[in-house]
Amino acid sequence: MSLTDWIVLGATILLIVVYGLWKSGTNKNIDQFLVGGRSLSWYHIGFSVMATQASAITFLSAPGQAYSDGMRFVQFYFGLPLAMIVLCITFVPIFHRLKVYTAYEFLEQRFDLKTRALTSVLFLVQRGLSTGIAIYAPAIILSTILNINTTFTTLFIGGLVTFYTVLGGTKAVSYTQLLQMSIIFLGMFAAGVLVVVLLPHHIGFAHAVKLAGKMGKMNVIDWKFDPSSRYNIWSGIIGGFFLQLSYFGTDQSQVGRYLTGSSVGQSRMGLIMNGLIKIPMQFCILLIGILVFAFYQFNRPPMFFNQYEVKQVKQSAYAEQYSALEAKYTTAFEQSKAKANDLVNAIDTKDATKIDQAQANLKLAEKEATNIRKEGISLMKKNNEKADIDDTNYIFLNFVTHYLPRGLIGLLIAIVFLASMGSTASALNSLASTSVVDIYKRSINPGATDKNYLLASRLATVFWGMVCIAMALYAGKMGNLLEAVNQLGSYIYGTILGVFVVAFYVKRVGSTAVFIAAVITECIICLLGYLGSVAYLWLNPIGCILVILIALMINPFTHEKAKVA
Repeated sequence: MSLTDWIVLGATILLIVVYGLWKSGTNKNIDQFLVGGRSLSWYHIGFSVMATQASAITFLSAPGQAYSDGMRFVQFYFGLPLAMIVLCITFVPIFHRLKVYTAYEFLEQRFDLKTRALTSVLFLVQRGLSTGIAIYAPAIILSTILNINTTFTTLFIGGLVTFYTVLGGTKAVSYTQLLQMSIIFLGMFAAGVLVVVLLPHHIGFAHAVKLAGKMGKMNVIDWKFDPSSRYNIWSGIIGGFFLQLSYFGTDQSQVGRYLTGSSVGQSRMGLIMNGLIKIPMQFCILLIGILVFAFYQFNRPPMFFNQYEVKQVKQSAYAEQYSALEAKYTTAFEQSKAKANDLVNAIDTKDATKIDQAQANLKLAEKEATNIRKEGISLMKKNNEKADIDDTNYIFLNFVTHYLPRGLIGLLIAIVFLASMGSTASALNSLASTSVVDIYKRSINPGATDKNYLLASRLATVFWGMVCIAMALYAGKMGNLLEAVNQLGSYIYGTILGVFVVAFYVKRVGSTAVFIAAVITECIICLLGYLGSVAYLWLNPIGCILVILIALMINPFTHEKAKVA
C-alpha cells in the first residue's frame, strides 16, 4: 500500500476508537458497562445489531464466496425477517420486563440454575470459537500487506480490540458501530461502482451480470428441496429462520445489543430495521463478488490468491515447477479471455445458438485454467502439508490492493478492520457479561459490590480476548470463514433455541426434562454434523425440535412441577 493508504487506514481506525471511548463516558457500574444504562435509541440498536453480525468475515469472505460459488448464499438470510417478527413479539418484551443482563437469567427463573449454566456454557464455547474466526479475518489483510505470518497480525488485532472493549464497555461498542456501519456502506458502494468502471470499455454492468449468469454465478434462488444442499430456498427459509431466531434471540452478543434500548419499542424498531436492510445489504455485497468475477474474466487473476502461500512455494524446491505452471496459466487465461469476449458479443446478438456455443467454449477454457491451478495447489501441499489451500478469503482483498486507487485502498481495508472491531467487541462484551452475570455473580461471588463486578467484567473481557486470539491462530485451517462461523453456530444454536422455546411456550415441562433433553440433543447434533448427514443449516431446526420432543417425552417421568417465570 502507498503512504496515503496507510494514513487513511490509521486515521480511520484511530477516529473510531477515540470516538467510541469519548461517547461512552465513564463506566461507574456493571449496568453501564454491560447494557449502557439501557439508554440507546432504535437506530443505534439497529446499526449495532447489523455491525455485530456483519463482521470482517462478511466483507472479506462474502465477495470471495460469490466469486467461487455464486449468489446462492443470499438464501441463507431469507428466514431473517420472520425471525425478527417472532423476536419482537416474544423475546424482547420478556427480556425488558425482567430487566435481565443476559438472556440466560430468564432460564433460571423459568427452570433452574443448572439449565441456565448449561446454556451459558454452550454459548461461551460457541461464541468464543466464532469470535476467534472474526479476529483472524483482518489478520489476513495485515499479513498480506506486510507479507508476514498471520500469527503476528492476529496477536495485534486481537490485542487492539480487547483494549478498547475493556476501557469503553458496551456504550463504546454501540457508538463505534454506528459510525463504522456508515463508513462501511459508503466504502462498499464505492468499491461496487469502481469494479464496473474498471471493466473494459465495451463491458458494462449488464454485460458483467449476464456473463456471470451464463457461468452459473447468478444462482440467487434454488427451488429444489435437497437436505444435502447447503443453500436453497427451503434451507434458507426454514433452517435460516431457526438459526437467525436462535442467534438474535439467545446469543448474548446480539441480545446484549437490544437490551441497551431505552424501551421495548426502541428495541423492536432496531430489530425491524435490521430485518429490512440485511438481505439487500448482503445481496449487494455478494453482487460485488460477481462483478469481481466478471472483472477477472478480462484481467488475469493470480493462479492462487493467497500470496503468502505462493511465496512459500516459490522459495522451495518446487519453485521452477510452479513458475512453469504460472506460464501455462497465463496462456490458458488469454484463451479464456478471448472466449469471454466471444460470449459478450454473442449476448449482444441475442442469438440463442451463438450464446450457447460461446458459453460452452468459455466453460471449457475455464476448466483448463482450473486444472492448471489445481496442479499448483498440489505443489503447495507437497511443499507444506499444512498449507492453506482455500484462497476464497483473499479474492476481494487481491482486487482491492491491486486495482483500486490510492486512498480508497486504505479506506476499504479500514472497513474490514472496522467490521472486525465492531463484531469482535460485541462478542467480547457478551462473553464477559455471560461469564460475570451467569457464573461469577450467580455462583461464585453473589454478594459483591458493583465495583467488584465491574472489575470482574473487565478481567473477563481480557480473559476472553486471550481465548479468542488463541482460537484465531487456528482459524486458517477452516476454509471459507463466512461458512465456518455459521457452521460452528449451527452445532449449538438449535439446542439453545429449543430450550428457550420450551421456556416460552411449553409451560408444563420442568427443568430436569429440558436439561436432559438439551444434553441428549447436543450429542445427536454433534454426531450428525461430524458425519455430514445433512447440510449444516438443517442442524438448527433439527436441534430445536429434538429438544422440545425429548423434553415432552421425559417430563412425565421426572415428577417435577414446572415453574412459570
